[in-house]
Amino acid sequence: QVQMVESGGGWVQPGGSLRLSCAASGDTGGSYPMGWFRQRPGKEREFVAAIRWSDNHAYYARSLRGRFTISTANAKNTLYLQMNNLTPEDTAVYYCAATSRKSLNLGSYAAEWVYDYWGQGTQVTVSS
Repeated sequence: QVQMVESGGGWVQPGGSLRLSCAASGDTGGSYPMGWFRQRPGKEREFVAAIRWSDNHAYYARSLRGRFTISTANAKNTLYLQMNNLTPEDTAVYYCAATSRKSLNLGSYAAEWVYDYWGQGTQVTVSS
């Protein structure tokens, strides 16, 4: 069993930065691909970024590339999402997720169905 716990959400002014963390515990072996998703008010949950440990390749939603960076630490048990130049449109609940499917095409990790384990989410609010 794998548990995912997000932290680091909060309020930030437009143009500001925030770093989200996700602590993964359980039998990931430090090798489960992980990703970030978000759900903006009134919208469906959407893909943000994912990382595959086998080759340390990251994959981003096209609209977020360049502002958001996914990374890891602590033997790949902690996942981060660095978010820069935030706008009110980034206001959302952000979720981290992990999957035991290690060998998919990188773009496949943008799909929710791929993931077996989800965190409870952390709220990010961008406003002045």
